[in-house]
Amino acid sequence: MIDHLSTLDYVDTDRIGAMGICAGAGYTANAAINDHRIKAVGTVSAVNIGAMFRNGWDNDVADADALPFLVAGAAARTADAQALATGGDLAQIPMAPLKEEDAPNEELRQAWEYYHTQRAQCATAPGYGLARSLTQLISYDAHNFAEAFLTQPLQIVAGSVAGSKWMSDDLYARAASSDKQFHVVDGANHMDLYDGAKFVGEAVGVLAPFFREKLGA
Repeated sequence: MIDHLSTLDYVDTDRIGAMGICAGAGYTANAAINDHRIKAVGTVSAVNIGAMFRNGWDNDVADADALPFLVAGAAARTADAQALATGGDLAQIPMAPLKEEDAPNEELRQAWEYYHTQRAQCATAPGYGLARSLTQLISYDAHNFAEAFLTQPLQIVAGSVAGSKWMSDDLYARAASSDKQFHVVDGANHMDLYDGAKFVGEAVGVLAPFFREKLGA
């Protein structure tokens, strides 16, 4: 995307910022670590997708204890190779609860609601991935080398009661930037910052002036 933006006469390449939500926030941070054409970074309800799969939503699984998921991912790759040859089905994993009764708590019940009801469902987003992806997800770190290379101005926004907040804490702690802020939205969980009017308004009220200041009005 930035490659394309740099070809457009009306784009000031010294004023490119990036903002992401949930896993998109992790990918945004990773992009900024690797590409300093991004001059300012904002994250909302950040999820480091590798850490989430490795350590669990509540960060209660040790890295080494996630090894079985790597093994399962490799086994799925073997099974998928056979399935592709015979027309069989590929092994799937849920990216969020696929059924309301699968949710272990209210916050993740809202994840089901967001993705699988009229709240925000999309027909082309079924909510699952392929089990083969575990071989890449488990060892992935969206914040890799943040300690050295994430030097751009950074504004993090997370809910005070979000189960995912620990991943925003990790990004804030690891980012090398000397210009970084962390705004906590009191009472908000992870999904509240997707579409909860009051909470989203507060987040925008933080991010908009941040980007105006760092990138110019």
